[in-house]
Amino acid sequence: MTMSGQDIAKTGGRKRKAAGQDIALFDRELVSLSPALRWREWMNRIEAVIFASATPVDRATLARIVGQECNIDLIIDDIREELRGRPFDLVSVAGGWHHRTKAAYAPAIRAAGAATQPMAGFSQQEAIILIAIGYYQPVTRGELSAMFGKEVSRDTIAGLRQAKLITSGPRSPTPGAPYTYVTTPAFLSTFGFDTLRDLPDIEMLEDSGLLNRKRVADDADMMGTKITEDDEDD
Repeated sequence: MTMSGQDIAKTGGRKRKAAGQDIALFDRELVSLSPALRWREWMNRIEAVIFASATPVDRATLARIVGQECNIDLIIDDIREELRGRPFDLVSVAGGWHHRTKAAYAPAIRAAGAATQPMAGFSQQEAIILIAIGYYQPVTRGELSAMFGKEVSRDTIAGLRQAKLITSGPRSPTPGAPYTYVTTPAFLSTFGFDTLRDLPDIEMLEDSGLLNRKRVADDADMMGTKITEDDEDD
């Protein structure tokens, strides 16, 4: 039997109404439970939602599943305390919370081949360009090229965009109005930063051996690149 447009609209309306009722019927306050059991249930709910999410979960989302008097920060503290002896933790990243494996277990994960480092597929040149965007955003490709004394290619920018680590920002007020580039929430989440203020100093990264601007310049020389003024990227 074929449904008319009116029937489809009615069915859709009933589904939306039912979904709204489910949300309205969800017991956030748990007044029937003792304070201790209520707190435990709130802890379980928050940990379950964070564990089930592929991306960091923000405070507003968590507030929808607990009572108005629930202190989310204290809940997170209690969950983290219980995870103290476990190989994973709840970390504050990109304005929310996420389940992450503790750094001490990174060698075991790499040995098992179960995961890779965030920048494993990127060169030193791409890594330091990404860090430069993080510090100087919004920044144009031409400005990045001037910083390093070598052209930052469209392919490099495209690779970082494809990885969803950067995106287009506002157009620059400079002649030609080239596009600028800025980092994304995925950049913060990938590297475990809560905000851009958590970015380490470039000098500290060089001292630790994670980045090497001399090697970047050498890599660029080998590629035979040069600075260009064509910055009309999208």
